[in-house]
Amino acid sequence: MGPCGALGWGLLLLLSAVCGAAGEPHSLRYIHTGMTDPGPGLPWFVSVGYVDGEIFVHYDNNTRRDVPRTEWMAANMDQQYWDRQTEISQRNEQIYRGNLNTLRERYNQSGGSHTLQWMSGCDILKDGTTRGYHQVAYDGRDFIAFDKDMKTFTAAVPEAVPTKRKWEDDGSIAEGLKNYLQETCVEWLRRYMEHGKAELGRRERPEVRVWGKEADGILTLSCRAHGFYPRPIVVSWMKDGEEQHQDTQTGGIVPNSDGTYHTWVTIDARPEHRDKYQCRVEHDSLQPAGLYSWEPSKPNLVPIVVGVIVAIVAIAIVVGVGFIIYRRHAGKKGKGYNVAPGE
Repeated sequence: MGPCGALGWGLLLLLSAVCGAAGEPHSLRYIHTGMTDPGPGLPWFVSVGYVDGEIFVHYDNNTRRDVPRTEWMAANMDQQYWDRQTEISQRNEQIYRGNLNTLRERYNQSGGSHTLQWMSGCDILKDGTTRGYHQVAYDGRDFIAFDKDMKTFTAAVPEAVPTKRKWEDDGSIAEGLKNYLQETCVEWLRRYMEHGKAELGRRERPEVRVWGKEADGILTLSCRAHGFYPRPIVVSWMKDGEEQHQDTQTGGIVPNSDGTYHTWVTIDARPEHRDKYQCRVEHDSLQPAGLYSWEPSKPNLVPIVVGVIVAIVAIAIVVGVGFIIYRRHAGKKGKGYNVAPGE
């Protein structure tokens, strides 16, 4: 499974809580996904961990082992750590099997493909404060979320109300989650940051290219950011300084072979308004955010000038050669007869 965004996560979970925003200092996320019908040969349960948006640990029911996905994790964690994490993931796998059956009954679903996803994690902000998340989604929609400060659960749909009551009646669940999000999660995030500081701390500026293509009276403007690291980035189109959301498409954030990332965003505009649009790129390597405009390429006059010069030279050569031939021919005719003297 790839980095953030490849899980089909729904609503708020996909955009902010899972991947974080550009400029967010440090984050730790664990995402657990269970599927009733994943497809032939594919795992039905997958657990993935991210640090600062980078995948660092992976588990699925086919391998049944937690494995490192970064060199710094493989180098710094002993076998006892991996055995302990594997036991936790195997327990979660069994819990998920029961939860999927419960939710299908609650939603009155007899078959089909259904997905249950949990996300837990924490952030360390620039001012040193922390925040934590624990959210659940079912079939791509928010199901229930935990408020660690109030130690309460918010049911997003009626089917989540029984879960809310059960978890709130058992006070140990809320207390345990709060302790994990405030203490344990933050402690491990600091540890992972120390182990991976060489990799997590590097910054690669994106190369940004903007271009346009007009067809059928519509101007499609494209903005592509390439070769940036770390992964979190926000690329948006601005019109007269205001962010535009309609008529835009994005290709997501995709990894490159060298460990960096690339993404693109397009917008449809009226050709006469092309000068009003700018692409805005927010990334940790850009302070402040970058603004980029499309500058249509102007006709290159150099090849035209060179062509004209070549043509003139060619004509001059032809005329010169012709003149030389003429002179030679005229000279030969003069030797054959005497020219009449002038008066």
